[in-house]
Amino acid sequence: MGLRSKATELFATACRAADPAEALTAALDSQPLPRPDPGGEYLVVALGKAAIPMAERLLQVLRTPCRALVITNYENARDLPGATVLAAGHPVPDENGARAAIALEDMLTGATAADRVIALISGGGSALVPAPVAGLSLEDKAAVNRLLLSNGFEITEMNFVRQQLSRLKGGGLLRAAAPAPVSAYILSDVIGDDLRVIASGPTVAPIGTAAEARALLQDRGLWSELPASARAALERAPVSTEILPAAQNLLIGSNRQSLDAVCAAFGPGATIVNDRLVGDVGDAAAEIVSAAQNADSKDMHCLVFGGETTVTLRGNGLGGRNQELALRVAMAMPALGRDWAFLSGGTDGRDGPTDAAGGLVDAGTVARIRRAGAEPEALLANNDSNKALTLAGDLLVTGATGTNVADVQILLLGNGAPGPA
Repeated sequence: MGLRSKATELFATACRAADPAEALTAALDSQPLPRPDPGGEYLVVALGKAAIPMAERLLQVLRTPCRALVITNYENARDLPGATVLAAGHPVPDENGARAAIALEDMLTGATAADRVIALISGGGSALVPAPVAGLSLEDKAAVNRLLLSNGFEITEMNFVRQQLSRLKGGGLLRAAAPAPVSAYILSDVIGDDLRVIASGPTVAPIGTAAEARALLQDRGLWSELPASARAALERAPVSTEILPAAQNLLIGSNRQSLDAVCAAFGPGATIVNDRLVGDVGDAAAEIVSAAQNADSKDMHCLVFGGETTVTLRGNGLGGRNQELALRVAMAMPALGRDWAFLSGGTDGRDGPTDAAGGLVDAGTVARIRRAGAEPEALLANNDSNKALTLAGDLLVTGATGTNVADVQILLLGNGAPGPA
């Protein structure tokens, strides 16, 4: 099997290891599902890119009538018997997401202390239920999202700001469900698995205060670029002394589990180099190239990374963090005297506003782009990694995977000479 095929196979292994239904099954096997009190019922809420497989498995386990609302992205939406399924926009919120948030609030409004709310939460939940605070329009909320996405904010920083502008984030689901107790099963797409950050923490306390969010935006020089309504919302938010209702939050899957699965599938020679590959995509590419150069022998190696990098937009091209990372690695990798392949992909199957999960490059990538009549340096300067990898035949396209545990990078170093470009 060639290195490119092997890398693709290992990435599929990473995605399977994050299977939402199996992760939920294991969690329920280890800790039985809490039951409603007499006279109460189950209210099931599933949010995120993995919402449907999680809800489907839970409904199979419950085998009892319940009210179930599932909110997921368009690519993963499908009918689910026994549940209402709503699809919405991601990564930028849309009107369907606003309507889904209202439907969620309406469902929880009548919950009683005898009921039991089961929340199934996965990555993507932030954008899928925008629920802007009073005085903030959906258009302005979407503008804030675009501003954060295009200026290199890490996911913790992004969700920190978004929590302050939403009715449901930062414990908002708990407020909506009170007095009903909430049990949440959470699939992490966040490096470090901070429950406050995953889907902007609908069942946990917020990351910080509105004043701290203002300070962050001012430090980055973006305060004046926010819509006026967003600035007003952050300025009028009081210092909160609220004590949120208690919740049972259980982490059921993470990026690290997928990295471990890749290493187990490859066998000897596999190493997790960095399971917190975050920050600027250029810095991440330099780290990966350095790891390739420092590999200690000509034996086959599988160097594994996981995380979620950021891209600062300086052009008007099309791409995503995984595509740009793959392109940067291809351009920066020196001649190693051995064959190699590098894959960077989002485990949800989508990288930025494209239909690709990421990129799969090798020593011939740059030459293939040039043969197609383009200059990779110019394409990179315009943040046009999607076009560059399309010209090279190096896009990684998987379709929606039904899960989401951030990004996985796989660098395979062979023991033979590089093949033709």
